[in-house]
Amino acid sequence: MSDLEGIELLTLSHDRLRAVVAGVPEGAWSAPTPCSEWTVAQVLNHARLDQQAYGAAVTGAGWPEADPFHPADALEADVTAELDKVLTGVAGVYADLPVGAEEVATPLGPLPPRVAAAAAAMDAAVHAWDIAVATGQASPLDDALAGGVRLAADRLADHLRDAFGVFAAAREVPEGAGRAEALLAFLGRDPHWTPAGS
Repeated sequence: MSDLEGIELLTLSHDRLRAVVAGVPEGAWSAPTPCSEWTVAQVLNHARLDQQAYGAAVTGAGWPEADPFHPADALEADVTAELDKVLTGVAGVYADLPVGAEEVATPLGPLPPRVAAAAAAMDAAVHAWDIAVATGQASPLDDALAGGVRLAADRLADHLRDAFGVFAAAREVPEGAGRAEALLAFLGRDPHWTPAGS
């Protein structure tokens, strides 16, 4: 199986995030998540602001006005429309990157295009998983998507842990674990997290 990459990987992760956000039940926005300090609303706001930053790093315009690492526990009037606007913009920026570009500006510094797209996809896909498991939805993170974003995880996770404290220490991966479970464990998440155990 070849891994997804580039704009295909990014748009798939965006689609999964959109679907999960649309599926959040009324009243669940304040529920706890695998991001122990954040509610569902805060994870969504963090993910939206991060994606906005990926687009702004390339274009030089439209930087988030809020700090993605201190997301508000409140929502826009139309959650899905605001998220779609950001995700559509980022996907458009990445689709328009020059063919043969050696580096792409990102909030993490310049990266090769494949890694930059995988980094943005990782952020969207993993936070889609956070929201899904917090609100009783099926996991949006399948092995194909996990395999694609693993490129960014392997290259960037340790730096993100050290510089921003955004991932807990990697967990032991059970023998026979699939790619999605292994990715989540590598990023410090409990692949079997439930709200009851939070």
